[in-house]
Amino acid sequence: QPVYNEKDERVGLVEDIIVTPDKAISYGIINAGGFLGLTKHNVAVPVSQFKLVDTKLVLPGATKEALKASPEFQYPQ
Repeated sequence: QPVYNEKDERVGLVEDIIVTPDKAISYGIINAGGFLGLTKHNVAVPVSQFKLVDTKLVLPGATKEALKASPEFQYPQ
């Protein structure tokens, strides 16, 4: 699912959803793209920060640069 900011700029793509065992907190894992878009840079964002606008998933205030600068989410090995 593509993710946009409030300026209708595509900032990433939801590739996964993480739900805690107690379902208290869930995260959307957004691929913000890595170096030149050739690698992945996954970022965990609490689902409470997303808004559904019409049929688009919006992350207000997000930019590609800010997501790429965020700590990368690593799946446990």
